[in-house]
Amino acid sequence: MRLSFGIALACLAASLSAQVTLQVGGSSYLGIGVADITAERAKALNLKEVRGAEVTNVAVEGPASKAGIKQGDVLLEYDGAAVEGMEQLTRLVRETPVGRQVEISVWRNGAAQTLTVTIEGRKGTVIPYPGTPPFFPSPGIEIPRFDISWRNPVLGIEGESLDSQEQLAEFFGVRNGLLVKVVVENSAAGKAGIKAGDVVVKLGDSPVSTLEEVTRALRALGSVKTFTVTVVRNRKEITLTVTREERAGAVRAGDSALQC
Repeated sequence: MRLSFGIALACLAASLSAQVTLQVGGSSYLGIGVADITAERAKALNLKEVRGAEVTNVAVEGPASKAGIKQGDVLLEYDGAAVEGMEQLTRLVRETPVGRQVEISVWRNGAAQTLTVTIEGRKGTVIPYPGTPPFFPSPGIEIPRFDISWRNPVLGIEGESLDSQEQLAEFFGVRNGLLVKVVVENSAAGKAGIKAGDVVVKLGDSPVSTLEEVTRALRALGSVKTFTVTVVRNRKEITLTVTREERAGAVRAGDSALQC
């Protein structure tokens, strides 16, 4: 995706307020956060198989909400395809044209039911530009598109791995890490000073650059309530202290959820 004149103008305007708007042109959006089903969860929910994606949160006025999907539902089928897990579901949603009606089989209260969802387009993401003076990218620079974001309910951040996105990683001054796109208000991350536009590179003593690594690092901390998170901001490493908070609606401590 090459930088268009319209986005160039957006970057020019954004430089005045130290923000950049990255448009996810046509990216399909369901409006839910999901987590993988474990054997323990499958047993608790009376599922016959250890598969599917459990809904951890539902965006207000999003496509899923309008269709009647609720937190705690387990998505079993999407447009005729069996849902094996959250990453596969996210790919299925991403590949669905905006405006298409899709039948989704959900497991709720021990029974399956089918709901019809109309897929919508995802809006652009606003992140602060990490540094001054204002940055004016060359029209020839290719900007990688944001396809998948994830939310960690323990930290209260939504972001995306920079693995395999060399140009974007270089832009933020890192080799890899997790780009913070949203910080939930009054979350543990917000209270610790983590900001949108930061790149998380270490949690405690563990380097992190993927969803699985963040989940693994949090689980390794066990019941430890206070830990450090290292972020890169303005191309410099900053170490912040985070106090874990169990938030309402979190699936399980240490778990992460993809947004799709």
